[in-house]
Amino acid sequence: MLSFSQFFTGFTCIGLMIFFCSFNVSAQTDSTTNKNSAKTNKQLNEIQRAINTQKQNLSNANVKIGDLEQQLKKDDVAIGSIIKGIVETDKNLKSVRQKLAQLTQEKQQFELAKRQQEQVLAKQLRAAYSAGHHDYLKLMLNQKKSSNVQRTITHYQYLNAARIKEIEEFKGTITKLNDVEVRYQSQAEQLAQLTESQNQQKQILELSKTKQKQTLVALNKKLLTAKQKLIKLEQEEKTLVALLKRMAAAAQAAKNLVGLSKLKRKLSWPVKGRISHSFGSSKQGYLKWKGVFLSAPIGRQVKTIHNGTILFSDWLNGYGLVSVVDHGDGYMSLYGHNQALLKSVGDRVEAGEPIALVGQSGGQAESGLYFEIRHIGKAVNPKLWCR
Repeated sequence: MLSFSQFFTGFTCIGLMIFFCSFNVSAQTDSTTNKNSAKTNKQLNEIQRAINTQKQNLSNANVKIGDLEQQLKKDDVAIGSIIKGIVETDKNLKSVRQKLAQLTQEKQQFELAKRQQEQVLAKQLRAAYSAGHHDYLKLMLNQKKSSNVQRTITHYQYLNAARIKEIEEFKGTITKLNDVEVRYQSQAEQLAQLTESQNQQKQILELSKTKQKQTLVALNKKLLTAKQKLIKLEQEEKTLVALLKRMAAAAQAAKNLVGLSKLKRKLSWPVKGRISHSFGSSKQGYLKWKGVFLSAPIGRQVKTIHNGTILFSDWLNGYGLVSVVDHGDGYMSLYGHNQALLKSVGDRVEAGEPIALVGQSGGQAESGLYFEIRHIGKAVNPKLWCR
């Protein structure tokens, strides 16, 4: 039988063995945990870096998109300005051509009068030459009767007066003809200058259009996802609504502007074209069209649906070159994606008056007109007003 001391010694040895084994296992566990924790932290740091990189990329992309949109604005505004200049040049050319046509007519009339007067003077000179073989004093002295003398003197006076009259008329015709020729030459020079200016404007226009296309391609490359496009459209729509609210608050109904409430189904469409996007149809995601898009060729005239005052005439993100007309009583009409704006803020316009030209500004893929009607800020279906 083991003594107490032997038992205690054996028990102590076993306890120490268990303790050291336990300590060793705990140390190994802690070491494994630390390794796993370090690995996890490393992975989290890598994920965080990836997130930050992605955020930076998105931020850079948004900055790039903003820069491209500003460049697109510059391109659209430049094209609109050039087109407006070309329109004005065309008007001036038309006016000059009309003046030239009138001057050409006047010139032909004076040249005809000149030829006729030359013929009359030639006859008178020939008659005077024929009578010149007889001495004037001799003719009077040879008259046997005083009545014959008086008749001869009267005859000569009549011939001289007629001759002087024809000469004065001829001089007047020559003066008028010279004046017409001077004016004609001036108008012809102006026509040449306007034609040269128009050619230069068209060359600059082509360069601006090329630049616009390049900007648009770069912008479309940045908008890759449907979500990005939706966000962009949301921002554009919010901007438009805010702008219209400010204009509605600032608008003061001018005299004789009574709105559109009594004109349902009576108004003409602002441009002749096919409706490719209808009011209320899907635009992107949950967004709906607040107006209609009328497909039409570039350069076609955009006419206001009713008389009113121009409230806005400028470039707007997503809508390009835009005109907004106040019709009174809370009614407004909006015309977007124009190539050029022909009216300025504050201009009074009448129904059917051209206010813009069809285009595809604002990054629009196809040419046409975006058209809205709003009442007290709320978009309404244009089909209810336009026949």
